[in-house]
Amino acid sequence: MGKFRTAKVHGLLEQPIALSQFINEAPIGIMVVDPGLKVVLMNRALEALTGFVNQEVSGIPCCYVLRTNLCLDGCPVKSLSPQGGSVCLEANILNRNREKIPVRVTTAPLVGDQSQVVGFIKSIEDMRYLQKPDDQGGRFFFGNLIGNSPEMQRVFRLLPAIAQTDSSVLITGHTGTGKDFVAEAIHNASQRSRGPFVKVNCGALPESLLESELFGHQKGAFTGAIENKPGRFRLAHNGTLYLTEIGDLPLNLQVKLLSFLDDQVIYPLGGSRGIHVDVRIIAATHRDLEGMTRQGKFREDLLFRLNVIRLQLPPLSQRGDDITMLMDHFLHHFNSRFRKKISGFNATARKDLLGYNFPGNVRELRNIVEFAVNLCEGGRIGPEHLPTYLKTPVVRNDVEVQPSITVEKQEFVINASSEKRNLDWPDVERQMIMDALVKARGNRAKAAQFLGLGRSTLWRKMKFYSIVP
Repeated sequence: MGKFRTAKVHGLLEQPIALSQFINEAPIGIMVVDPGLKVVLMNRALEALTGFVNQEVSGIPCCYVLRTNLCLDGCPVKSLSPQGGSVCLEANILNRNREKIPVRVTTAPLVGDQSQVVGFIKSIEDMRYLQKPDDQGGRFFFGNLIGNSPEMQRVFRLLPAIAQTDSSVLITGHTGTGKDFVAEAIHNASQRSRGPFVKVNCGALPESLLESELFGHQKGAFTGAIENKPGRFRLAHNGTLYLTEIGDLPLNLQVKLLSFLDDQVIYPLGGSRGIHVDVRIIAATHRDLEGMTRQGKFREDLLFRLNVIRLQLPPLSQRGDDITMLMDHFLHHFNSRFRKKISGFNATARKDLLGYNFPGNVRELRNIVEFAVNLCEGGRIGPEHLPTYLKTPVVRNDVEVQPSITVEKQEFVINASSEKRNLDWPDVERQMIMDALVKARGNRAKAAQFLGLGRSTLWRKMKFYSIVP
C-alpha cells in the first residue's frame, strides 16, 4: 500500500497526478487486483461500501473483501480474454456489517505492454438508489420499510420530500422502531444515492477511538498512528453520514460536530489544516435529547442544528394492523433464509403475538419470528414455538411478574404486591437472551443466531446484564 500512496499518473496532464487522488474522486467503488485475484488497491468509495479499509486488504483475495454471490456461482474473471472487453453483472455484496447490498459489478482485464494480462479492474456500483416506493397488494413499501397504518403512511409521505433536501435530519423513536431503515431510505431516495452511505454508532466505540474514527488522524498524531487515516466524514464525501445513538456522543466531539455543521470543514487529529467535505448528516437516537440538554449532557446549540427536520417514528404498539403484516413478512423472509415451508401462525400463537406490547418494537418482533421459525418443525407456528416470556411469569429478584395479554392495556402485573408497573425493554431483552441460551444449550453462536445478533454484540449484552461474570 505504500506504493499506492506514492504512485503517480504520468502523461495525462501537464504534471503528474497522485493515483490515490485520481481514483478516490470517483463516485463508484474501484478495485484493482493482480492476476491471482489478490487486492492491490481500492478507492474510498469502495471502502465506504464494504466497510474495509485500503491498507487492511492488500494481498487478500478479492472474494474475501467483496463477498459477492458471483464468487460462489462463478467468478466473471474466468470469462475474460486478454483481447479486452468487460463483463457487467448484477450481484449482491456482503459488507463488513453483514448487510447485503445490491450492486452492479463491471470487470475488465488490464493488459500490459507485451499483451499479457497483468491484473483486473473491478467497478462496483451501489444499486440501492434504484429502489422506489411501491404499493403491492395493499402493502406499502419504501425501501426496506413496510407498513400501511396511518402513522407509517404519514412517514412515507414525508420521506420523499425530506430526501430532496440537504438539511440535517434527526430521527427519534424507541429502540427497534426502524430508525436505521429510515435513514438509509432517505439516502437512497436522494440525489446523493450514488454516493456512500456511512453509518457510525456513537455508542459503540470508546471516546479515545471515536474522534479518530469520525474525523481521521495524521501520521504520528498519537502512539500507534503509523499512517494517515481519512475518517468516516471523508469516506462519506458526496454522500450521507448517519450518526446513530447521537445521544452517546461525548461533549468534546459534540463541539467538533457543531463546528462541521457550521462550515462543512473537518480537522483531523494531529492536522493543522481543515478539509472541506460535502456530507449530509442524519442523526438518530432513542434518548430524550431535550432532557439531556437540561442536565448538561447534550449541547443545546447542537440539538438546534440537528433538529432542522425531525422525524418521530411510532412504536409498534401504535401501528395497528402493521403487526400482522410484519409477522407475515418476517415469516416469509425466514422461511426463505432457513429453507422451511411454514405456512403461518395458528390462532393461539397469532392471538398471543397480537396481545403482546412489543417494548422492543419491530426488532423484537423480527427476533421472535426468527426464534419461532428455528423451533418450528411442522407446518404452522404454535404457542409452543414462541419465547417463554410471552406467556410464562418472569422471575426477577424473587418477585413473580406475570405478563398480561390484554390488548386494550398491555402491562406487566406484579402479583406479589398487586402493584402495577411497566417492565422496561432491558428486562425483556435479558429474558430473551436467557431463553436463546437455554434453547442453544449454552452455545453462544447459536444463541446469537436465534436473536439475530452478532456474537460480539451478544457477549456485550451478556456482560451488561450480568449473565456472565
